[in-house]
Amino acid sequence: MKKVKKFLALLGAVLLAALYISTLVFALSDSPVFSDLLKISVAATILVPVLLYACILAARLNHRDGED
Repeated sequence: MKKVKKFLALLGAVLLAALYISTLVFALSDSPVFSDLLKISVAATILVPVLLYACILAARLNHRDGED
């Protein structure tokens, strides 16, 4: 259980860092393609933490007592 939580936390941190950097790059660029990518990046920045929280919550609910 702890390994799953640590892995999901690390995965979330790496994904969010990549999304923040890509959002900054897309915001500073002046291209119609980057405009669409900026919208996708902002949406993913919101959805990734929500989905990771849901995965951690599901792992916690599926955890049986006495197992680690």
